[in-house]
Amino acid sequence: MSPLIWYLIAYLVGGIPFGYLIAKYFAGINIKEHGSGNIGATNVLRVLKQTDPAKAKKLAAITLFLDAFKGAAVLLVAKMAGVCDATLWSIAVIAVIGHCFSPYLKLEGGKGVATTAGVLLVLVPKAVLVAIVVWFIMAKTVKISSLSSLSAIIVGILSTYVLYPNLSIHSHAPLIIIGIIVIYKHKENIFRLITGQEKRVI
Repeated sequence: MSPLIWYLIAYLVGGIPFGYLIAKYFAGINIKEHGSGNIGATNVLRVLKQTDPAKAKKLAAITLFLDAFKGAAVLLVAKMAGVCDATLWSIAVIAVIGHCFSPYLKLEGGKGVATTAGVLLVLVPKAVLVAIVVWFIMAKTVKISSLSSLSAIIVGILSTYVLYPNLSIHSHAPLIIIGIIVIYKHKENIFRLITGQEKRVI
């Protein structure tokens, strides 16, 4: 199958707005009109816990899982189909782009953390384990979701230079691109962090 077909599939699958769909059909809420307006698990938790904390945690966990799974699923299928490594890395980047700029939400979307974790779990699993440890430490200490996520993404990507110094594609460029996308989607959070306005939500 042509790489272009795989790229299209990655974009369309990556763009599935699970947080939006879950909040709408299981809680009757348009998540884009509440909280931060983001479709990710953090906003699902933040908004829904105001009315049903127990349900909010479950739906946020499902959102997190599905956002990660959709990126990993496309890669795993492509890998089983014998797609070359260069195309696999392109699929990973495009899946994250799909989530962040969803074709189903007029190019709006989430911040890409869970989907990034999903694709990198397939391609550089050791780095994801490092990122999870960093996220856990930050979540328990600073208790700010965006700062925990950004720290995990940055440290996780940097760790690939040590854990995977010789990637098969001879470049860490896809990882850098993914990192830039995720950081860009957090630009408002970064501004609030700098100005001391970011809320603790975890």
